[in-house]
Formats: sequence, structure tokens, C-alpha cells
Amino acid sequence: MSRFLSYTAILGLVIALIVLDASWLHFTRSIDAKLGDTLLAQRAPSRPASDDIVIVDVDQNSLTKLMGELGNWPWPRVAFAEMLEGIDAQAPRAVVFDILFNEFDTFRPDSDVAFREAVQRHARSYFSSVLLTDGQGPALRDLPPVLKLITLPGALPNARSPLLLPTLLPRDAWRGGLINFSHEDDGIGRHYLVKETLAPGWQMQSLSARIATDLGWTVPDQHRIRLNWQQQHRHVSFSDIYTDLNIEHPKRPPDEFKNKIVLIGTAAPGLQDLRPTPLSSNFPGIEILATAIDNLQAGDWLRDAPRWVSPVVSVLIAIGLWFGFRRGLNTLWMGLGMIVVSVVIVTASATLLSHNLYWPVGSVLIWGWVYFWLAALMAYLAERLRREQAVNLFGRFLDPRVVKDLVASGQVDDAKRVQSLEITVLFSDIRGFTTLSETRTPEYIVNLLNRYFSRQVAVVFRHGGTLDKLIGDAVMAFWGAPVHDPEHAKHAVAAAIEMGQELEEFKKELTDLGADFDIGIGLHTGRAVVAFIGPENRLSYTVIGDTVNLASRIEGQTKGVARVLVSEATRAACPDAFEFIDHGSHAVKGRAEPVQLFEPKPKSTSVGQQKEQ
Repeated sequence: MSRFLSYTAILGLVIALIVLDASWLHFTRSIDAKLGDTLLAQRAPSRPASDDIVIVDVDQNSLTKLMGELGNWPWPRVAFAEMLEGIDAQAPRAVVFDILFNEFDTFRPDSDVAFREAVQRHARSYFSSVLLTDGQGPALRDLPPVLKLITLPGALPNARSPLLLPTLLPRDAWRGGLINFSHEDDGIGRHYLVKETLAPGWQMQSLSARIATDLGWTVPDQHRIRLNWQQQHRHVSFSDIYTDLNIEHPKRPPDEFKNKIVLIGTAAPGLQDLRPTPLSSNFPGIEILATAIDNLQAGDWLRDAPRWVSPVVSVLIAIGLWFGFRRGLNTLWMGLGMIVVSVVIVTASATLLSHNLYWPVGSVLIWGWVYFWLAALMAYLAERLRREQAVNLFGRFLDPRVVKDLVASGQVDDAKRVQSLEITVLFSDIRGFTTLSETRTPEYIVNLLNRYFSRQVAVVFRHGGTLDKLIGDAVMAFWGAPVHDPEHAKHAVAAAIEMGQELEEFKKELTDLGADFDIGIGLHTGRAVVAFIGPENRLSYTVIGDTVNLASRIEGQTKGVARVLVSEATRAACPDAFEFIDHGSHAVKGRAEPVQLFEPKPKSTSVGQQKEQ
């Protein structure tokens, strides 16, 4: 499969997963929620809470200070009666109890009576109700009008609902609404109820929505709102106010709660009204109610971005990455680009929050990175395969170190193209090999050639040459391709000289041959076509052209003249690197004009250097 088809297949897979996730599976929903929680938690401290909302907090300090006077929790209801009297005297806009009053105090009935009487005198008080998950409950049509239940067309006349109502109070004082905790599948509360269906055709507002309706604020016609969290509201300890109300000369301001919405509730850990929210795993329930009221007052609850936005953006990012990988862009740069895109998307999401728009981007980031890593893995595997193929392909002709450099430099693709280059070609042949092979066993000849070729090819590789082929007893090599080498003539000549030196070392091992074993080496520099030639499974990297023919002809002129001969073109390409002995002009086959030939000798000051080349 081509890389284009591979990247396209991955793109199709990711798009299919994006569509399935958005429409059915929702397996990135939790990631969306967690990232959204993080952004909301970071933003909350910069959003001031409304000064119109004050929480009278039954905190741990209150439980401790009032234990001697009121005893353990739950306190006698007369304490709330006194609190309601004292606060309502300051003309608040509303006094809201985030405490259930659905049970009578059988041990202190007079206290309950005092509270009921106080509630009847103060019409600005609101009370909490809870919708249970099961049970029969009261008949909805019999509930008092003060609850302002919403009836829809087709409402069942005999419907019942398992409601916990403030039955301690007179029925005409049941003003208020539901305080059910609205949480998602992970248990985190990110929304607040606006209204809830009690039975088919019957609805009841939440406590926050009921207050908003009575105060004339805009209440959205929806099931719930997404809370826009802010700093916590001003808390006043219940014990501080209660103590101040019961002294002869109060010290607190007489208008402390004037025109305020006063919420009375519990935040003490032992009273178990702590809930998990984006801000904390133990967030006071009274503060959640205050946040909902604050959002409705300001009209700044969070509106959800259209559901199609995230999958569309995810698909666009995947397509952008597909284009990049298809064009062969560097994976590292693609990764850096994805980091930039991720930062931009998260920043955009955070910016939209300041405009009360909630856009969850966890899924967008996940799908973008999923495609990136899958495509990057595909690119890595393709590159690894390409490198392995290049090593296998060029490893037959080049020194492994040269192959490694060729692959690392990214010149492999260039090397595979047909090119016309300036190169230097070397031919080396064993003299008298035919006679030698007739006087020795085949096993001896093969062993001899293998040892000889191992030494000579090592010299070619050591000087950066490319082994073209071994032809019987001959070696053909060239310099200048596939790795670009501006000093190819110099390196080829240096290799030829060392091949002669290596032969002398080898001859010391041939005690039975002595002086009969020798070689001739010819070199020529010029342009030639360099390419892979042959069937797919037998490709040969070789050179074609007159340069090759002339190098072979020059090797044929070495007998009786010199072990190494080079052409005028080769000598001219490296005139200062060696000393050259002019051996005059020679007629060669295929050439109308004679060829001037030279024998290279290492300079006395550069012998060591030649060895190092």
C-alpha cells in the first residue's frame, strides 16, 4: 500500500471514529468535561461574585459556639424563626432557606409553632423541596398554588410525585422550589436545574429559578443551565448574626442585608451538604445554589456551543495533517504545528468562556493527536522500511559507513535517479590469471580470489569508492556517486596506490606464487550515466558511457609500463595531490587519437595523508 493510501486510510478511520463518537459512543465526553472543568476552575477566581447575594452559613464555628444554647444539630426551629425575624427586619429582597423543613420536632413542638408563625409574617421567605427517585408522594393537583407548579397540555389529573415538601410550614407558605443536585455520569455537578418534570404534564421550578421568576429576572425555558463559576460569595457565620441579634446593643450594621438575597444553609463538613463540582470535590451545596442565583441574576450562565462544532473542527485538523503527511513534511515540524494548534484551540475555548460560551475541546485535541500519532507511526515505519531497503540496496556497493551517511543525509532518493555525473572510474585486473587458473585447482583459485577481493574492496570502501562489480578476476569501482564527492579523482588515485600496496602485503602470503601474481589498474575521469540497471530482484548500481570504456582500456595498457596508470583528465583533476610520471601517448582501442597516460606516485610528505583518505 502506498503512503498516500495509508494516510488516507488512517484519515477515513479517524473521521469514522469522530462521527461515531459525536453521535453515539461519546467516549471522549469525559475528556471534554475534565478539560472544561480545568478551564472553568482557572477562570473562576477572576469572576467576582455578586454583592447582592449573602450566605448565612451554619458552619463549624456556629455548631461549636451555639452548642451550649441550641444543643446539637438539628437545632430547634425557633433559632431560624429569630434569624428570619432579624434579617427580614432589614428589608432583604429574599430570605432563602437551603434547609429542609419536612419533619416535625416532636420534642419541641413550641419551637416549630414559633417558626411557622414567623414564616407567615414574612412573605419574602423561600423554602426548599426535593424530588425523590421513587415513591408515590402527594397528588400534584392538591398542592397549594404558592408552589406555582407548571401544568402542560395533556397533564395527567391524578398524577403523583415523590416530593419532600416543607410540610412543617403552613401550605400557603411553601414558596420555593427544588434543590436537587444535578450531576453527570461522573458524579460532577456542572449544571443547575431550572425546572424538573414531576409527572407527565407537570413541572416544578428549581429554587433558584423560582426566586428569579419572582424578582423579574429572565429565566431560560430549558431543563437546566450550565453554571458559570466565580469566586465564592460573602459568607457570614450564623452564630455571629444570631449572637448579635440576641444582645441588648447589636454591633452589626442595621442595614447589612438590605436589598440582599440572603441564603441560609449549611457548609459545615459534618452536615454532609458538600458536593463534587469543577472547583472542588467537596463544594458547599449552599454555594452551588448561590452560583445558580448569581448566574440567573446576571444572565451569564454558560451557553453550550453547537454540538457539531467539535467534530467539524476535529475533521478539519485531521485533513490538515493528512495534507502535511501526504506532502512529506517533517514529522517533527508537524508535531510542533500540532502543539501550536492545541494551544490555539485551548486558548479559544478559554476566550469563549469570557463570552459565556462553553466549547469543550478535549475531543478536538484527542482526535487531532490520534491522527498525528497514527500518521507519524506510519511515516516512521515507511521511513524505516525505506532506510532498510536503501541499506540492503547500497550495502552491496558501498562501505556501510557511507551507506549510513547517505541515508542520514536524505540523499537516497537522489541516488536512485538516473544521473549524468562527473566521476572517476577504476579498473583493476589480475595479470596472467588465465595461466594461473590452469595450474591450480578450482578450490585454490576461489579461495585466492576471495582473499584478494576482500582486501581490494576494503581499500575501495576505505577511500569512499563505490564497488560497481567483480568481473572474474577484475574489480570495477567508481567515485563521485551516489555520494557527492568533489575530490573523487584524488580519492580514486589514492585508492589505486593503496591497492598496489595492499597487493604487496597479500603477496607475502602467496609463497607458492611469488612474483607471478600482479595486477594492473587504470583510471579515467569524465562524465558518465549513473543508474540502477537490471530486473527488480537483481538491480545493479553501475555507470555507463565512454568514461567506463576508456578506464578499462587504460588498465589494458599497464602491462610492461606501470601497475597504475591514469588519464590526463584524472591527473588534471588532482594535480597537486600526487607526483605523476609521464609515460607518453598510447593508442587504445576505440580511440582515434592516442591517450596520454601517467603513473601516480604519492608525494613524500603526503604518504601518511593518502593512507588516511
